[in-house]
Amino acid sequence: MNKVMSRRTAQPRPRHRPPTRHDTRRPAGAPPRTPARRRAPAQPAPEAAVAPVPAPRPTDVFADRLLAVLSGQRPVHWLLRHTAGRAYDDLARLASLGALRTRGARPVVRDIGYYVADEGALEVFARIAAGSQLRALAFRLERGRDLRWRCTAVETGQ
Repeated sequence: MNKVMSRRTAQPRPRHRPPTRHDTRRPAGAPPRTPARRRAPAQPAPEAAVAPVPAPRPTDVFADRLLAVLSGQRPVHWLLRHTAGRAYDDLARLASLGALRTRGARPVVRDIGYYVADEGALEVFARIAAGSQLRALAFRLERGRDLRWRCTAVETGQ
């Protein structure tokens, strides 16, 4: 038995596709493309010269997140999974009142302090500056069974 290898004949191009470009020149004004040069891998710095970047504390992270929501930069539901209990309701009420909204300068966290109320619970206060105004923000963080910090209370002061 002889095996016969058959070739497909060239089929005409389908009519729904645009024809391919046969002109290989680039449009005028574009410089010719040069291949990227490979760099030698960087030598690691000595151990003493590399300072490890400390992980941000949960107090700093939550202060920035709460400020973004209360100043109107982020929507309230952005913090839904980071709150527990009535904190989300309090946060929605404060955000609707525009507790930390300002005209002109964007508010920033100037100073943060905290008190360890219990193991796995922090009571945090932050000073919020917007131009010449200084406001207060207080919140409580509790660590859940899944070892994630959640905000359980929020208050603002003028």
